[in-house]
Amino acid sequence: MTSEILDALTVIAKEKGVEPEYLLETLESSLLAAAQKKYRRAAHVEVKVDQGSGEIEIIVHMRVSKLAWDPTSEIDIHEARRIDPDVREGDVVPVSVPVAEFGRNAISAVKQSLVQHVREAERKNVYEEYVRRVGQVMTATVQQVDFGSIILRLGGAEGVIPPEENIRRDRPKIGDHIRALLINVDPSARGPQVIFSRTRPEFVLKLFEQEVPEVYEGLVEIKGIAREAGARTKIAVISHDERVDPVGACVGVKGSRVQNIVKALGGERIDIIAMSSDPLIFVSRALNPARVLSVSFMGDPKTVRAVVPDDQLSLAIGKNAQNVRLASQLTGLEIQLVSQSQHASLEGRREGEVVELESLTKELGPRLVERLMKEGKETLQDVLDTPVEELMKIQGIGEKTASKLVTVGAAILERWSAERERQRAAKAAASAESTEETQAAGTTEETQGAEGAEGAQAAESTEEATDEESAEAAAGQTISEEGGASEAKEQPGSAER
Repeated sequence: MTSEILDALTVIAKEKGVEPEYLLETLESSLLAAAQKKYRRAAHVEVKVDQGSGEIEIIVHMRVSKLAWDPTSEIDIHEARRIDPDVREGDVVPVSVPVAEFGRNAISAVKQSLVQHVREAERKNVYEEYVRRVGQVMTATVQQVDFGSIILRLGGAEGVIPPEENIRRDRPKIGDHIRALLINVDPSARGPQVIFSRTRPEFVLKLFEQEVPEVYEGLVEIKGIAREAGARTKIAVISHDERVDPVGACVGVKGSRVQNIVKALGGERIDIIAMSSDPLIFVSRALNPARVLSVSFMGDPKTVRAVVPDDQLSLAIGKNAQNVRLASQLTGLEIQLVSQSQHASLEGRREGEVVELESLTKELGPRLVERLMKEGKETLQDVLDTPVEELMKIQGIGEKTASKLVTVGAAILERWSAERERQRAAKAAASAESTEETQAAGTTEETQGAEGAEGAQAAESTEEATDEESAEAAAGQTISEEGGASEAKEQPGSAER
């Protein structure tokens, strides 16, 4: 019996990683507790377990009585003299009690106590082993998938990935190998006490340290991580060695390094961005894969406006505004994203030219206009000035509606601005034409005035010339009359001759 107990304890100690001596001590204390409970009125109880042979000895010190009334604390004198011939009534003698006399309940209590102590020892060993490894990435085998939790087998211990620390799109099968970040060891947990995570940004950091030697050695530093587990991660990297390209080092030859990390994350997309001390350049890079035309501050040092080509607005926004949201988290700035046509159309707002939303019920629909106006958007410029992710927060406006609203609104504003420009051009042309006519009329009057002046001068000259000619003619006539008189005077003389 004793050898069987010893063999069983040895097997248990090997399976649970517990020292056999600890199990023997536990067995001894458990038997003592059971004996003290059964012989609680006895003078003294002892339990001895031989660690070499596994022999168990239980000794109960009983009081000698002429006639024992309580067999758990007294012994008849004639039975006591078999143990010690010189014993007298009232003395205490040690009586050896076999384990079999304990009964089923006592044995069950001993077994339960032994199992409990084994579990406590096992948990203590697990705690001491894994508490030093918190913050490390470990590879484990999937043992069970239950209600979103993943139970892992770690050699002689069990781990768990809780639902809130697990990537939703993960669908591991029993027996699959999975990598996760050890985040805590809970000694008071009922189930597995080694807790892992696959959703935290630190998990991505540790994966890069494992896959990229430059990151592990400190030549390339990961300065920031923005992550939505299972969908997309953006990391900002910087090199402390001018000979090392931080992005190229993380990507690897033909993308080999980053692909290993993507595979470990279940296909999650990773954008690796070279960090810049210029926040505007950093924002431009953070919106990758979209191409950014310009970035500028909007009066607030924490708010910037990024202008992208019209055909890349959706790409810059991302699914459910994920790309711009992660870029904002990575840079620490609020990013207001607008298309190129939006930006050009919004310039008209500086001149006080706005399009009232009430006038666009036909183009946008009365319900949408009503929802926008309830949120304080009174003009089309107000709508286009609002980031898409904020438009999506309005009740009844989803991702598709918000994107369509921005696109349609920009087109309406562009047509409206073009019409305004045409009206301005027509007005300017009419004004120019009127000016030309006025100038032409003025020129005609000046010409006529000049001609009138010249005519007056010519008339005056003509009048003067006529007066002179008349004078000359009168003078000529006078001279002619005088000559005629002379001739007349001479005629009578001639007649006399």
